[in-house]
Amino acid sequence: MTKLKILAGAALAAGTMLGTAQAQDSVLVGHLADYTGPTSFVGKQYAPGVTDAFKQINADGGIDGTMVELDTVDYAYKVPEAISLYKRWIGNGMVALQGWGTADTEALITFITRDEIPNISGSYSAHLTDPSGKNPNTKLPAPFNFFYGPSYSDACRALVQWASEDAKGKGIDNPTFVHTGDNHPYPNAPKEACAAYAEELGMTVAPPVVVPLAPGDFKAQCLTIKDTGAQYVYMGNLGGSVVSLIKSCNTVGVEATYMGNPWAGDYQTVEAAEAQNLIFPTSTPFYGADVPGMALVKTILENGGGQVGDRPTHHYLRGVCAAYYMKEAMEWAKANGGITGKGIRDGMYQKSEWVPEGLEGVCLPSTWTPEDHRGLMTVAINSGSMTDGKAKIEEIAEIDLPRRDDWLGQ
Repeated sequence: MTKLKILAGAALAAGTMLGTAQAQDSVLVGHLADYTGPTSFVGKQYAPGVTDAFKQINADGGIDGTMVELDTVDYAYKVPEAISLYKRWIGNGMVALQGWGTADTEALITFITRDEIPNISGSYSAHLTDPSGKNPNTKLPAPFNFFYGPSYSDACRALVQWASEDAKGKGIDNPTFVHTGDNHPYPNAPKEACAAYAEELGMTVAPPVVVPLAPGDFKAQCLTIKDTGAQYVYMGNLGGSVVSLIKSCNTVGVEATYMGNPWAGDYQTVEAAEAQNLIFPTSTPFYGADVPGMALVKTILENGGGQVGDRPTHHYLRGVCAAYYMKEAMEWAKANGGITGKGIRDGMYQKSEWVPEGLEGVCLPSTWTPEDHRGLMTVAINSGSMTDGKAKIEEIAEIDLPRRDDWLGQ
C-alpha cells in the first residue's frame, strides 16, 4: 500500500472537524487509487487527474479559503483494503470520497449512505444511479454515489445502438452481439442491461464469454466467439486484457468489430493491439483538443505531480472533471451551512447542464437530481485504428440516449 497526501493549510484537527465547516482550515477527502493492481493501466492516469486537480484547486484558494486535504492511497483494487481505509478516514473526519473500482464502490454503498459521505467514483456502474429506489428493480438505492460520464450500461447501450445502425449499413440482417469480460462486478455491471437493449434493437445475443481481466492467451475464448458468429464483440475489460483478446482473436481468424467500455479505449491500447476500428465511448475530448477548458487542464498538468508525462490520456481528464465537480459542490455546501457530506451531496443537485468553471469543452454538461444520478446521457463513439504506424482516433457518432425510467439503476 502506498500513500500520497496533498496537505494544504493547517493540519486537520479532530476538534476542528467537529466544528462548523466555515471555521475549518481544511477538510479531508479520501482518495482510493489503483497504481499497482489489475486496473492500474488506467488507474495510473485517472488518479493523478484527481490529485493534480486538487493540488491546483488548493493553489487557487481551495474551497473559498478552505483547503482540501486529499489522502490518496494505492489500495491495489482490493475491496477489504478499501473498506479498511474508509473506516479509518471516517474516524479522521472525512467529508467526501473520491472512489475507484466497481467492486469496492458497490461494497461501500451501505457505509456511505449511513455516514452521508458522497462518493464520486471511477466506477460507472448503473447500480449507483438510483438514489431513491424509484425503479422497483433497483437492488440498493445509492443516494450518495455519483460519477462523471455515462454509466457502463448506458455506454454499452449507445454502442449497441451504433452497432445496430452499422449493421444495417453493411447489409447485415441479423447481427449478433456478444459480451466478454471477467466474472467480476466491473465487466459484469452492464451485461444484462446491454443484452436486453441489443435484443430490443433486433440483435441476436450470444451467451457471454468469460475473459480474465489479466492479460493472457485467449485463443480458446476467441474460438468460442468465432463459433457464435458474432459481428460485434463488447469488451468489458481494459488494458492488457483487451490487447490480448484482440490479438488472440486475430490469430484464430475472428472477423468482428470490437467495442470497448469507457476504460477499454485509448491511444496506447489501439497501438498495443495494432487495432483496426476499435470502437469505444468517451466523455471528454483527448488531451490537447482545441476547446476552451484545455487551458486549465494544461495548467493543472504543468503544476501537478508529473506522474503522467506531458501527454496524458483522456482518463486523466475524467479525473480532473471528477475533482472539479466535487469542488463546486463543496463551494455550494460552504455557502449553505457548511462543508459536510450531506451539504456536498446537495451541492451536486444545484445546477443542470453543469460544466465546472474553466473546463468548458472538457467536461460535458451534466445533471444530477435527487431522483436520478445519471449525470450524462450523451455518449461520444470513437473509432481507433493503426494507420501508417500511428494510432489514430476519430469520433464517428454522438448518441443521446433517452432517460428511461426502466433503465434507472440498471
